[in-house]
Amino acid sequence: MAVFTPVSLEDVTQWITQFPLGKALGLQGISSGIENSNFFLTTERGEYVLTIFENLSFEQLPFYLKLMRHLAGHGVLVPDPVANDKGELVTTLQGKPASIVSKLEGRSQMAPQPVHCAAVGAMLARMHIAGLDYPLHQPNLRGLDWWHETTPQVLPYIPEDKAQLLKSEVHYQETFAACEHYKQLQTGPVHADLFRNNVMFVGEKLTGFFDFYFAGCDTWLFDVAVTVNDWCIDLETGVLDAARVRAMLDAYHAVRPFTDAEAHAWQTMLRAGALRFWLSRLYDYYMPREAEMLTPHDPTHFERILRERIATPAPGLF
Repeated sequence: MAVFTPVSLEDVTQWITQFPLGKALGLQGISSGIENSNFFLTTERGEYVLTIFENLSFEQLPFYLKLMRHLAGHGVLVPDPVANDKGELVTTLQGKPASIVSKLEGRSQMAPQPVHCAAVGAMLARMHIAGLDYPLHQPNLRGLDWWHETTPQVLPYIPEDKAQLLKSEVHYQETFAACEHYKQLQTGPVHADLFRNNVMFVGEKLTGFFDFYFAGCDTWLFDVAVTVNDWCIDLETGVLDAARVRAMLDAYHAVRPFTDAEAHAWQTMLRAGALRFWLSRLYDYYMPREAEMLTPHDPTHFERILRERIATPAPGLF
């Protein structure tokens, strides 16, 4: 992700002595993304990822890090947070909260085929089931309340046709969230950002989900919709690829069957997933923060996906 807080190997040398990782041997900033400062960290014990959190507080972070530990304990492939000599998963570096997690093997699959989508769908279902007994609760911080708060901030920057689409879709989602069908949807911890670049593969073998720092408690179906909207589309048009959609949904359904209420809500949740990322990209594009390495995402990508989801029904859940 973008490096907002510069850190050198010298800065880390003394700080890392509190962890059972040996000496720090190398540190490299990671340029993708726009939320936290991330670094590949090489130590005498292996390869890790160091994150300095730019927005999340010390009070919020245990939800994410303990969730990763909980999921790992249930067989879900995720990075393992490293505790310091006091048992803490979050400590202070450069005056900000920081953590270290294990680095997953492999690389992101940026041109997924149905076999990759099936692996993601099955693991996502396992993740949802594993989260059922997770004791901590935190809402999705980029959910409906955030949409209401953020929409007025971006409206002055966008043309009237985009503004009308944004306002009407927020209203549509607000109305649906108040209906009985929505209340019947299964909920629990969700990743909420499971894009291609947040999953690792070695060949066709999935080796892990990572970057849980948008996780929260929401409907499982929203998580599926966000994932489908990235893994199963033509990137140029936003049009869904039926074979990849079917592979992901069938693999998920085989592990955790979809419900009738979810089938009813599916088209709406796909629109919700597109809206969430269109709005966040509008916000990041027009109100960027300073960073050493920053590549803001193009908001029109998810505007295009939202318009496509409104215009064209997607393949059903089953």
